[in-house]
Amino acid sequence: MGNLILKDPLWLLALLALPLLVWFRGRRRVPVLLVPFAAAWHRPSLASASHWPAGLALLGLALLIVGLARPQRVEDKREVHTQGYDIMLAVDLSGSMLSEDYERGGERINRLQAIKPVIQSFIEDRPNDRIGIVVFAGQAYTLAPLTFDHDWLSRQTARLKIRMIGDGTAIGDGLGVALTRLEQAKRETGGKRSGAFVVLLTDGSNNRGALAPQEAASIARSRGVPVYTIGAGRDGLVPFPILDDKGNKLGYRQMLADLDEGALRQIAEETGGHFFRAMDTDTVESAFKAIDRAQKIEFQAKSYLITTELFPWSAAPGVLAVFFGAMLARPFWRQETAA
Repeated sequence: MGNLILKDPLWLLALLALPLLVWFRGRRRVPVLLVPFAAAWHRPSLASASHWPAGLALLGLALLIVGLARPQRVEDKREVHTQGYDIMLAVDLSGSMLSEDYERGGERINRLQAIKPVIQSFIEDRPNDRIGIVVFAGQAYTLAPLTFDHDWLSRQTARLKIRMIGDGTAIGDGLGVALTRLEQAKRETGGKRSGAFVVLLTDGSNNRGALAPQEAASIARSRGVPVYTIGAGRDGLVPFPILDDKGNKLGYRQMLADLDEGALRQIAEETGGHFFRAMDTDTVESAFKAIDRAQKIEFQAKSYLITTELFPWSAAPGVLAVFFGAMLARPFWRQETAA
C-alpha cells in the first residue's frame, strides 16, 4: 500500500482560515466579496430561503485548497537483482553412520541423527538459494534436485535412513553426482560455474564407486566449484550398535573409525573450500554455520518511488461546487423574471 502525502504545507493554514472568514463576514453589515457572486449569496431574499449557495462555496473552496496542496500517493518499489547460490549437499548414508559417538540431551545418538537437524536448519537459513541433496553409500543417487521448495526439501531430509541405498562409501561418486547437478550453461562464465558450491559430509574413506575422490576434486576445481568437506564422528574406537533382523538394538561393539581426513582436506584445499572436523553435535553445527557465513550473498535491492498525483480528485469537485454555488446564488430564471 502507498502513503498519502501533501506537498504544500500551507494548505492547513488556508483551511483553518475559512471558518475565520465566515465568522468575520457574519460580523459585518456589508457582505465581503470573496469570490465572484459571493455578495448575491447573502442577499436577504436568498439567504433566508436557502444556505446551499454559501455551503457549496465553502465546500468548493476547501476542496480547491486541498487540491492546491498537491496530494500524492507514494508507493515504495524494490527490485532484487542478485541471484542466490546453487548448493548441493552430498550426505554419506553408509553403515558406519550408525556409530553412536554423538550425544543429545545426555543420550547417545548416531551420526545421521546428529546431522539431520543441522542440515534442516542450514536449509531453512538460506531461503534465497536453490538447494539439492545427493546421498551416497556403495552408490550415489540424487535424493532432491536443486529447488527453492525448502519445505519439501526438509521433508526429504527427514526421510534419510542409513543403508537405504546399500553399504560402502563411494565418496568420489557422491561428489561427482553432486557436480553434475550443478551443470547449467546460463550460470557459467568462461567455463567456470558461478554462484555454486558443494557440502560433502562423510565419516569414512572411499572404498567403492567408479570415480576416485581426487578425480572428482579435479573436476570441481576445473569448474570453479568450491567443496566444503565435513568429517563426522570421533577418532579411535566408537560404540556401534548390534541390531537384530527387526532393527532392535541388542547391545554395542567397539568399531575403529576409518575417516580419511587427509583426502577430505585435499578435496577442500584443491577446490577452494574448507575442511571441518565434526566430533560432536556442537562442532557439526559450527561447521555448517561457518559455511553459511563464508558463502552468503547480501542481496542488493534497488528501491524507487512511484507517485500518483491526486489533486484532480479534489480540485475538480471544488470547481464544480463553486460553480453550482454561484448558479444557485444568481439563477438565470430569476434574472429573466426580474427583466
